[in-house]
Amino acid sequence: MEPILVAENINAGYGDAVIVHDVSVKVNEGEIVAIVGPNGSGKSTLLKSLLGFAKLFRGRVSYQGKDITGIACDRAVSLGIGYVPQTNNIFPNLTISENLDMGAYRTKGKASIKAGMTEIYGMFPELEARKNALAGNLSGGERQMLAIARAMMAQPRVLLLDEPLASLSPKPASAILSKLDKIKGAGVAIVMVEQNVNKALSVSNRGYVLVNGECAMEGDADSLFAEESSRQRFLGLETKGIDTSLPSVHN
Repeated sequence: MEPILVAENINAGYGDAVIVHDVSVKVNEGEIVAIVGPNGSGKSTLLKSLLGFAKLFRGRVSYQGKDITGIACDRAVSLGIGYVPQTNNIFPNLTISENLDMGAYRTKGKASIKAGMTEIYGMFPELEARKNALAGNLSGGERQMLAIARAMMAQPRVLLLDEPLASLSPKPASAILSKLDKIKGAGVAIVMVEQNVNKALSVSNRGYVLVNGECAMEGDADSLFAEESSRQRFLGLETKGIDTSLPSVHN
């Protein structure tokens, strides 16, 4: 089966600075791919370069077999690629339902929008219970849940998430991971940039480890810690910012 999203030999950064060096990532339909690594390893830069938020010096991006290198974010959304940035990912002065409406801005017809809202509320019942609440009054976990739900209103085939667990305590982080598993079950592929290795890989099919802008390791989530040498390499990165505190990698 041909991957739904492929990034080949990506060199990306900001201004004249190249932060990501020759990194390649592929994403198959209906799977979760984690991109992990310490702070400053280039994870978010790699993700942003796929949609033009970071400078792409060299490389190729394809979606459903078609070259989309250099595509603008709004065009990517119309093709079926959703994106949730780490910050500024909701409208705090709008209600939950209004935020979801904003996510459906490309959907035509009130009936289609209503159907989409019903589907999203079925996946995120916590949001429906507070649909008239201002987004700015939500907790960190609720905000992240809303940001993901808003992106899902556009009915993406691929969802790109930048640090969805950042600054979240264990309980809301686990709730987010549970939602990602449901989204995957609905057939949506997910690319998740995350610093917490164990939590990210616990719901992922495959993973890529970035160190100093290069891919140091890749493989199935189950196999990344299977070899003792691989475990030592991960543990060796702990002092550089990778959290390996959880005993279980993949459920």
